[in-house]
Amino acid sequence: MTAILAPDIAIDESREADGRRERSRSSRARIVSAMLELVGNGDVSPSAARVAEVAGVGLRSVFRHFDDMDALYREMCDAIEAKVIPIIMEVPRGDTWKERMLYTADKRARVFEAILPYRISANLKRFQSEFLMQDYKRMLRLESESLDAQLPPSVRDDKLGARAINVILSFQTWRLLRHDQELPVTDACAVVRRLLEDAMAKLPER
Repeated sequence: MTAILAPDIAIDESREADGRRERSRSSRARIVSAMLELVGNGDVSPSAARVAEVAGVGLRSVFRHFDDMDALYREMCDAIEAKVIPIIMEVPRGDTWKERMLYTADKRARVFEAILPYRISANLKRFQSEFLMQDYKRMLRLESESLDAQLPPSVRDDKLGARAINVILSFQTWRLLRHDQELPVTDACAVVRRLLEDAMAKLPER
């Protein structure tokens, strides 16, 4: 009799284990989704308790899936980065470096707008998190290097001119226009484009 029941018991245990894993994955996904929702709606520093409330899970569940809030921020950053990668990977269009730079300005506006609340939140927390501080420095480096790669040598040699373009097309400038000055997207884009065109007018064509 035992030999007959054993396979059924094994199947039940397997199903139970699969169910636990699925519930765990669902719980984790709801926690990350809650974090994204809260930050996206303007709560730049949500508590673990608030995340748990929105996710519909217990507070202990949050820390069962994430060792600390730093780990949850890391997951949030990964989710947002995955969202904007297709835009980032677009090849700039234009026959001249100046045309390509204007295209890049429009592309960055789309990226920065998509990540605005999340990057503000991460920037506020970076002084308390080694991961977020290193990620902040990584993003600054990537922004700068991707622009430098599009500049002709004559412009890269003009350190002040190249730095001006870097500042104009930085996230900090976009944050200042959209968050601090509360400009609409269209107006913020127009300001960036005007600054960029003025800066490039003083630089060589090739």
